[in-house]
Amino acid sequence: MATSIYHQAFGILHTAGPANCSGLHQEQANILLRFIPRGNGYTAGRLRTESCISFKRSSGLPQASTSQMSVLDPVSSPSEGSNNGIAKKSNEAALILIRHGESLWNEKNLFTGCVDVPLTNKGVEEAIEAGKRISNIPVDMIFTSVLIRAQMTAMLAMTQHRQKKVPIILHNESDQANSWSQIYSEDTQKQSIPVITAWQLNERMYGELQGLNKQETADRFGKEKVHEWRRSYDIPPPNGESLEMCAERAVAYFKEHIEPQLAAGKNVMIAAHGNSLRSIIMYLDALTSQEVIGLELATGVPLLYIFKEGKFMRRGCPAAPTEAGVYAYTKKLARYREKLDEKFQ
Repeated sequence: MATSIYHQAFGILHTAGPANCSGLHQEQANILLRFIPRGNGYTAGRLRTESCISFKRSSGLPQASTSQMSVLDPVSSPSEGSNNGIAKKSNEAALILIRHGESLWNEKNLFTGCVDVPLTNKGVEEAIEAGKRISNIPVDMIFTSVLIRAQMTAMLAMTQHRQKKVPIILHNESDQANSWSQIYSEDTQKQSIPVITAWQLNERMYGELQGLNKQETADRFGKEKVHEWRRSYDIPPPNGESLEMCAERAVAYFKEHIEPQLAAGKNVMIAAHGNSLRSIIMYLDALTSQEVIGLELATGVPLLYIFKEGKFMRRGCPAAPTEAGVYAYTKKLARYREKLDEKFQ
């Protein structure tokens, strides 16, 4: 059954046709995506009514316009298994990226940056919907920023996962915090997912723009200047970070702490922010500085990559948990979905 679902999924996805991805690796251009003209931009993804990732376009091409826990249970993730108590490594793992749901300052059209504000009701709903979309994809570890909107998104999303494991934030900021948050039940630990928070995954710091209304700021300083601060790669706002500066910390953290987990076969979810995720996608897809500034990510919509043999392959946006073929991007994911069906049907 798993194999049939696997082939069914690729039959469905291939109907989208080859991608027309200027500036992306050729292998990325052949991974079941296409750019769909929409208004003044292109949307990259499967044939869906909403977008998860898009590029502004110029001349018809998509470009810029100006303490680890064991998680074994009866339904094992594809990364899991045992050989005399030693976990087997896999050469394949899933990577899920989710931009946090709408925040209270998104709603008010304010520059947020590193100010720690929570989600709106809409943002909560977006996070829950994201969870439904990834409910059949294995998650062994979660990484988030230290900001509450990203953490809320990760936690709410995991309430929808069919495996019903509990995400638990690891507190390693001090010996006491680590000691006081220990789990002393092996069974409970097996039903938990470690959540690692890192400031390096925070949103870009907007400096003196933080808390200002975006429209009022444009009226005060001029639309061109504000656009330059927001959409250039290497020009920071006053006393803030440029996208380049954000990318330096976010990508360095990804390479040092997250990529080794994927290489070990761990399935990882990252819940973070528009600019920190754009930075990581720039690395994953080998985008240029000009291409990344035209990249837009929708709030609360997951983006799936498969890491295999040292390479990242983008698989688009999971559409809905009721579409069995959506999750069968590989045979391992197909088998994982099949085990979930057998356990919970």
